[in-house]
Amino acid sequence: MPELPEVETTVSGLRSVLQGATLTRVEPRRADLRFPIPVDLRQRMTGATVTGLSRRAKYGLIETDRGDMMIFHLGMSGRWRIDPAEIGAHDHLLLETGSGHLLSLNDPRRFGSLDLVRSDAWQGYAPFTRMGPEPLGPDFDAAYLAQALDGKATSIKAALLDQRIVAGLGNIYVCEALNMAGIAPTRAAGRISKPRLTLLVEAIRTVLSAAIVAGGSTLRDYARPDGELGYFSNQWRVYGREGQICPCGGTVQRRVDGGRSTFHCPKCQK
Repeated sequence: MPELPEVETTVSGLRSVLQGATLTRVEPRRADLRFPIPVDLRQRMTGATVTGLSRRAKYGLIETDRGDMMIFHLGMSGRWRIDPAEIGAHDHLLLETGSGHLLSLNDPRRFGSLDLVRSDAWQGYAPFTRMGPEPLGPDFDAAYLAQALDGKATSIKAALLDQRIVAGLGNIYVCEALNMAGIAPTRAAGRISKPRLTLLVEAIRTVLSAAIVAGGSTLRDYARPDGELGYFSNQWRVYGREGQICPCGGTVQRRVDGGRSTFHCPKCQK
């Protein structure tokens, strides 16, 4: 599933062709994805000029000069394609700009979503009202995390995946940050000391920032003829590395919690 850095990378790629562009064609090609697509999306977006692109957690935000904001989520398999060679059955939304670019939202499994809200009310969008702070924002620090985790017996990994505590973190980056901070994923969230939470916040910021930079550097590859916005790959410390050597010299292990794989190193994560 695309996580925060992948969505940030996607938004950056879209910005290069959509910022300031007028949408001459807006064509939903089905009535729904995971949820119904707004029936007035075509009417409200066609002819509008894109004035801003941003991200909240794992959602992308496209704002127009009409005071509307289109909110998209990529679900499990969604991606945006720029100037695709052909349109296929899984291209569910088409956007054409006045400069001649064609963008398609491609989602084979249809677990993504599209919605439309007023720009001045986007913070009241239902999924956002239940979210914690952005992990790269000023409100996410050790003091906040200590307060949010106080008394929680759940594991620190499960707590970090809870979007009500911190918005946008996913399985890959939580595994990586916990390894960097030397914290076992099974440790009770409410029993981690303030100094260790400080290390954890720093690790989360470091991992996410590095992933975004790596994704940003691969944006140069998006000039390929197929014009696709792809996700970056990276050499993780522990994720997907079961049986391999951790940076500390220990051996990476894998366990399954709640149907999700957890990669960690028992030697350095306590």
